[in-house]
Amino acid sequence: MHILNFAHPLTPRQIDQLTALVGSAPERIQDVRVQLDLQQPFPPQIVRLLDDLGITPSDWQSGGWLIVLPSLNYGASVLLAELHGRMGHFPAILRLRPVVGAVVTEYDAAEIINLEAVRAEARMRR
Repeated sequence: MHILNFAHPLTPRQIDQLTALVGSAPERIQDVRVQLDLQQPFPPQIVRLLDDLGITPSDWQSGGWLIVLPSLNYGASVLLAELHGRMGHFPAILRLRPVVGAVVTEYDAAEIINLEAVRAEARMRR
């Protein structure tokens, strides 16, 4: 599994939690700095961001990707659409949640959401 992290770097504890959720440690974690210009259209910025990663079309489609979305909802939406186009399906994403009662804000790896499975199930509810 390859993780593309468009959010804050994952902590060792979050990586351990993720490993427990998946059943194996990630092969690679790539942190991607996202700084979108709010005054410019998002789609070309996301295209450039993904192009700069140097991932080949066959690598995009080979599977094994887990995405940690950026917190800006508009950017995350455009990113998902672009990833779907490159991968041929929606990716799985990691959802983080705040640690209850933490003195300093911390986040746990809460769940992995397979967006393609969510889509497939939604199509059955038509």
